[in-house]
Parts: sequence; structure tokens; C-alpha cells
Amino acid sequence: MLCLVTPRFHSILGAFFLLSLALSAGAAPQAPAKTPTAQGELAPAVFTVFVSGTVIGSEQVTIGASADGWTIRSTGRLGVPVNLSTARFELRYDRDWKPISLEIDATLRGQALVVRTAFANGQASNSIIQAGQERQKTDAVAADTVVLPNMFFGAVEALALRLPGVAAGSQIRAYIAPQVEIAITLTSVTDERIQTAARRISAKRYNIEMANPGSTVAAEVWVDELSRLVRFRVPAQGLDVARDDVAAVSSRVERMARPTDEQVRVQASGFTLAATVSKPPASPGTAAGRYPAVILVPGSGQVDRDETVAGVAVFAQLANALADAGFLVVRYDKRGIGQSGGRDESATILDFSDDVRTVAKYLEKRADVDPKRVGLVGHSEGGFVGLLSASEEKKKIAALVLIATPGTTGAELVLEQQRHQLNGMDLPDEEKRKRMDLQKQIQAAVISGSGWDAIPSAYKRQADTAWFRSFLTFDPAKIVRKVAQPILILQGERDRQVTAAHAQLLLDLAKARKNDPGAVLSMVAGVNHLLVPAVTGEVDEYASLQDRIVSPDLVRTLVGWLKDTLHVDSARAGR
Repeated sequence: MLCLVTPRFHSILGAFFLLSLALSAGAAPQAPAKTPTAQGELAPAVFTVFVSGTVIGSEQVTIGASADGWTIRSTGRLGVPVNLSTARFELRYDRDWKPISLEIDATLRGQALVVRTAFANGQASNSIIQAGQERQKTDAVAADTVVLPNMFFGAVEALALRLPGVAAGSQIRAYIAPQVEIAITLTSVTDERIQTAARRISAKRYNIEMANPGSTVAAEVWVDELSRLVRFRVPAQGLDVARDDVAAVSSRVERMARPTDEQVRVQASGFTLAATVSKPPASPGTAAGRYPAVILVPGSGQVDRDETVAGVAVFAQLANALADAGFLVVRYDKRGIGQSGGRDESATILDFSDDVRTVAKYLEKRADVDPKRVGLVGHSEGGFVGLLSASEEKKKIAALVLIATPGTTGAELVLEQQRHQLNGMDLPDEEKRKRMDLQKQIQAAVISGSGWDAIPSAYKRQADTAWFRSFLTFDPAKIVRKVAQPILILQGERDRQVTAAHAQLLLDLAKARKNDPGAVLSMVAGVNHLLVPAVTGEVDEYASLQDRIVSPDLVRTLVGWLKDTLHVDSARAGR
């Protein structure tokens, strides 16, 4: 089967599997820090379940509190690839969060699934009916184990209530009913801010590791101020379970907020772009003035204004550094993403360029921006968009930065990525050749609009889009010659999505311009496509990255070049 490459650079495609976890030793947890004490029913919650960014279902959860203990109930439905319909889920704990019983009535892939589990004397006694077969099973468990049956996400509410009382490095026992008990290790805790349509949630993100046979599964449990579950993520499996208030398009995680940040709406053609304007820190006694400005242009895929991938908030970090350096910075949700209006599924590179030009016009009208000192910074496919925007706005755009940007046509890049992927597979040479040939056929059909008869229909549904056609046919060689602005090319030396060779191609194109206003290439050692330190730079390394801070060397080069090009110094910035 062909692994069709449609280069949404910032999308990480992970296979989805039901968790099958193994036994590991661990210490008992501490008591919860903020466990609700009131009796009655706590506020109900609805969770949306995503796999690789696609909604596959939802689950409705309620929690009852009484003098005897806690009861978690849920119903829900998950489509492909899980195919699970839950008519009844009930999980009972005593007041000390020791499990009492679990009852599940569900349909899994069209067949009845019934689970009855009783907890007593260090044992979980299970009665299981599946596909018409009944069996009994008994497992040894800790007295205060957290019960987490696969794909019943209401159960994670109990984990959310327990984690606030656990110290980093400690372990919690968890029973993956009715399979086996495991150890969950809390590795770290991070503060998160989530802006919803109604309020701002101050959340804690608990980063955990769940023992697997011979490996470890990393996950995230997001908890709100009342220790209620907000989000559960397993990044390597593409699984994201989000409460309805944070799953809504009107909600966003504030990766990095500054006291002077403005949340603005920029009027585009028939919709608005939601954006954050970050300004330099206010200095006492400094009069308001006109700042040099920078527009951050995001790469491909469903990324918002912070351009967060694998936990790396690329644009949130760049915006913060640039604002500290004296620039007014705009970053925005792409059309159809986050809080922005419009439709992303039919948008092309030209459409995304129109959005950048709209933001540039918005800046031109701001009293605190110097309209003659506006720069664009495009990352990955955002470099294509930046090139096109700069070529059309020679007066509104004074400088252009291309970070990890392809130097070939999109079609050539896709074939390069496909070849690299196949070289890493243990396949016969003939099979690799067939897959490459099919990839070429698909791309030819996308570009020409014909030739689909010989190609499986599933590939046509995936590839035959306006965006992919615009990407395949985009040729930087034809656009660079029309760009009159100075260009900085920044490239991670370990980038395996857009390799270092592309940066040199872009430099050669830029230097060949008539009346070249200046072009500079800076190669950043040890940095991958997400602009952070990496060992291999491969996509499959993203989930295990240890350092998620954008390279300080890259930031220094970016800031220094923009200051020189836009004639900025610390004494004049903002004056």
C-alpha cells in the first residue's frame, strides 16, 4: 500500500492503536490536592474524540458524589477506527478513591461487550462477555488503583482528580480493565492557559508515562482549577480527547502570553482572521511611537497562530523573542483554523497569500506601526506564501525571512520526501519503485486533472484538492526573481522534511535576481524542521524531543538581521 505524501509539513500522522499496557512497579500516590467534597452531581462534561485531527466521536460524562463515594457514568459513540458504542459505563470509587466496581454495556465492532468488575482484597474479579463468549478473569491490583479501561475516557476523570496530589517522579497504579495493572509515572507539570468563548481556564498539564511491554507511552492529562479533566492526549498515537468548551473552534491554548498582547480581528474577504499582536515591553516614561513590525506566516496543515507541533510552540516563541527585541509582531490563526473564519479545505497558496496581504494592510492603518518597516517571516510552506506576498506587496513589505522553506517545486519536494521515507523501509527495490511510480502518477493527475482512471479512488479523494494542486505547481524559481526585498534564509542543518540543500537553492535564486538587494543564508547546526535541537531530525523523533525551545542561535540571527535590515536599534525601537 502506498504511503501517499501530501506534504502538510506540520502534521504528524500516527497509527491509532488501542492501548495494551503491561505491569510495572510503583509507589502509592499522595492524596488529591483539590478533590471536590460536595455531595450531589458535579457539572456534566462532553468530550470530543479526535484521531490525527479528525473527529471520530464523543462521550458524555457525569460524576456523582455522595457520602459513600464517587460514581463516574458515561455514554458515547466512537466511529472508525474504534467502532465502539457505549450504552452504559459506570465506575464506582469510595471516598478515598479506592475502586469498588466497574460496569460496561457496549457494542464493539457490531458485537456485544459486557464487563462486570468487582474490586476487593487486592483483586479485580472480572466477568467478560464479548462476541457471545463469556469468561472470568482475576487480576492482582493495588487497593487505590485508578481504573482506566481502554477507550472509555470518562474514566480518566478519576486520574485528573488524583494527579494534583502527586509529586513529579512519583507513580500511580492504574488498572487497564480488564487486562492488567500498570504503573503511571508523573514526569512533569506545566501551566497552560486556555481562552474559551466564555472564560480563560488556568490549567495544569500533567505529563505522564504509561508502562508498555518493552516501551513507554507518553500522554498528557490536562486538568482545570477544580481538578476536572479538560484534555487527554497520546501524541504518538494521534489521540486527543478534549472537553467541549476547549474543543470548540472559538477556544485556543495560550502558549505564551505577554501583558501587552492584543487579541484582534482582521477583516478579510468575507471572514475575519483572529490574531495576536505582541508589542515590546512598555518602558516607564517612554512615549508611544511607531514600531517596526513583523508578520509570522505559518506553514501547512491545521496550525494556529502559535504554530504548535509536537509540543513546540514555534511562533509563540518567535513572537515573544521578536517583541522583546523591539518589534510589534502579528501571528494569526490560518483561515478556517482556531478562531479564524473562512474555509481551509478549499484554500490555495494564493488564498493564504491574500490573507498575509490583508494583515499587512491592517498594520498600515495602525498608529503604532511604521508602515515602511514591516517584515515577513515564513516558516516551511509559509515561506512559499511569504515569497508570493512579498512579490505582490513591494511597498508594504520591506524584508522577507524564509525559514526551512523548499527551494524546488512542491512536486519535486513531495517526491524527495517520498523517496526518503521509502529508503527507511525494509522493502524490496521493486516494491519501492512501484510506490514511487504511483506517487508520480498521482501528482501528474492532480496537476493535469486527468489520468485518475488508473489510480485507486481512495488516493483521488485524498490528493485531488485545490491546495495540493497549488502546492505541487508552486515554483519558487519563478517567484523569487519578482521579490525586490532583502531576503534572509534560515535553515536547520538536521531538517529532514526540507533538507539543507533547499536553502542553498534559494540562496542561488535570490542572488541571481536583477539588482539583488541582498540575500543571506544562515545554517543552524543541530536543529530540525521545528527549529529545536534534534539528534536525527526525522519526523518520528518529534514525539520524543527533549528540548522544545526554539534554537537561541536561530533567534539571534533572525533578530539581528531584521534589526539591521529594518534599521532598528534599542534606542529607537518604539520611539
